[in-house]
Amino acid sequence: MERVASAMTKTTTPITLSKLPAAVLAWAALCVLALVMFAVPDAFAQVVGAPEPWQLNMQAPATPVKDRIAQFHDLLLILCVAISVFVLVLLLYVMWRFRASANPVPSKTSHNTLIEVVWTLVPCLILVLIAVPSFRLLYFEDRQIDADMTVKVVGSQWYWTYHYPDFGDFSYDSIMIERADIKPGQRALLDVDNRLVVPVGAKVRIQLTANDVLHAFYVPSFGVQRTAVPGKINETWFQVEKPGVYYGQCTELCGIKHAYMPIAIEAMPKDKFDQWVAAAKQKYARLDDTAVKVAAVQQ
Repeated sequence: MERVASAMTKTTTPITLSKLPAAVLAWAALCVLALVMFAVPDAFAQVVGAPEPWQLNMQAPATPVKDRIAQFHDLLLILCVAISVFVLVLLLYVMWRFRASANPVPSKTSHNTLIEVVWTLVPCLILVLIAVPSFRLLYFEDRQIDADMTVKVVGSQWYWTYHYPDFGDFSYDSIMIERADIKPGQRALLDVDNRLVVPVGAKVRIQLTANDVLHAFYVPSFGVQRTAVPGKINETWFQVEKPGVYYGQCTELCGIKHAYMPIAIEAMPKDKFDQWVAAAKQKYARLDDTAVKVAAVQQ
């Protein structure tokens, strides 16, 4: 009993961090980082359709077009890695096989017809193989669709105007929220006062034009990018597959505030969209209740 009591009362020397091996400290740091990332998901939560800090890949696809773009990107990435590995292995082999110590008398060969034909034809065949899915994707993006609704988008310095011709032709402006007015949960340089609202699952035709200079309608998670040209209407389309808020920006140099012309699109279920349309007709109603007319020059 005396031995037990003495063992319990005996003081032990504390272990300090400086006495721990560096490998143990590194392993502990990795465990803490993993705990923060996985046990506390809110710290690294991914927002739908928006860029994230330290993001390594493209934004998650939200439309069929962007889904095909991502698949095509992955295919090209695999092909590029395979070619890079092949070239690296070939270079290492040549460096080892034809090193000076193994070849004191260097070869004087300057041409090889077979090799030159191969390294000319093989890249051409690879490009032809890439062209097949590439053209399929381009035609899928530019094809005419049986749209469920049409939205006319007009770019101006430095905001967007959205028209809904299928729902009474109401329209409204979408302007970036200044940093001083940003509220909790909103994103600086991306959130706007009035978002473009569309229903989930609907095929939306976008008719795009501009009032003053060139603008560009770009939403990364949709795979959509079109130039807005004054006096001309360009078309594109998208079909949002899940609810959420998706952000984009003008990607055409359009003046001093080019960087402050964001796009915010909110996709919601059809029933909520119908409710929003009913409220928007009242909120954005014009006094004359007529469409905007463009003056024509009399000949």
